[in-house]
Amino acid sequence: MTAALPDPGRSRAVLIGTASYRHLPQLPAVEANVVDLAAALCDASVWGLPVQHCTVVTDPQSATAMLDPVLGAGDEATDTLVVYYAGHGMRDAESADLYLGLGDSRENVGYTAVAYQHLRAALRGSRARRKIVVLDCCFSGRAARTLAGDVDALAAQAAVDGAYVLTASPGDRLALAPDGERHTAFTGELLAVLRDGVRDGPELIDLDTLYRVLEERLRGKNRPLPQRSQENGVGRLPLARNKARAGRGTPAGPVLEAELRAALVATGLNIARLLRARGQTRDALPVLRLALQEQTPEGSGSLLAVQLELSEMLAETGQIREALEVLETAFQQVHKVHGPDAVLVCRRLADLLQESGNHIQACEVLKHALDIAQGDAPPAR
Repeated sequence: MTAALPDPGRSRAVLIGTASYRHLPQLPAVEANVVDLAAALCDASVWGLPVQHCTVVTDPQSATAMLDPVLGAGDEATDTLVVYYAGHGMRDAESADLYLGLGDSRENVGYTAVAYQHLRAALRGSRARRKIVVLDCCFSGRAARTLAGDVDALAAQAAVDGAYVLTASPGDRLALAPDGERHTAFTGELLAVLRDGVRDGPELIDLDTLYRVLEERLRGKNRPLPQRSQENGVGRLPLARNKARAGRGTPAGPVLEAELRAALVATGLNIARLLRARGQTRDALPVLRLALQEQTPEGSGSLLAVQLELSEMLAETGQIREALEVLETAFQQVHKVHGPDAVLVCRRLADLLQESGNHIQACEVLKHALDIAQGDAPPAR
């Protein structure tokens, strides 16, 4: 049987980046890492993951903020779960375990960071058939060794069935964030492979091919070499289309145009979410307004995600009327559709209507949401 990409509709990705620290050096490249990686994964010419299935977590301040999105995505994904972390990797003074840095983490003080074993536990509980972990941090090779399973019982118990771990450096080496470069060394090469493809490579880039290309390119630049660990042959899993194999002379028909517009919407949404996470909500608003101008199919997941995000930001900044207009437009697009997206739009719209004093209209919207949830939505009129 010919290998195929993971089903985007049944897959999820969680991209975590900690760039700002109180007690450790700042890592500004991490912000670009997560935004650009999200755009690449959602690009229809790379994988085509729906933007609502790609969660970006920037500068989490607690283990809960870092791991809850992983738990949620792990429960939703039934095909493939991708978890990426970029930031400071740390070792505890009393052990050789790997810890993932938070904004308030301190060197050699494990309890101020998130133990990798907790991320591993979240992955073990996922319903996804396959899990991919990408760690761009110092000492990340320790995670690869742990998942591979050592001779001791603890490491054997820690293994994750169906997992592939790709790390930026060996267990005893520092990862690299070169001065003046937009991305860290490892993620910069990863993005280059996703965006440009591999010349003379296969039509679909599997994980093992990705690892080999990354190792070759990083070795050629005398940079830390990546490590990997896998179980159950997950390395043969295709992750991205090889853009180097795309026919350059192929005319851009309507399908390609729609895919490019969807990619623009996804990129705008991810940039806006990053700005919002940094407290720059007002700067994020024009980005989302521009994204809404792209003509994507009505009711599409990416456009709906933009509408929901925009309405939240408008409400946060006191622009209730415009927030209502955005949600009412979304409601008109999904009110005849059964599903969780339609219910979510109804709930958000009803909340805003109630806050603005339109209680009767809010009740009507909530009743419609109840009909959808019970599968009794009225026929299209």
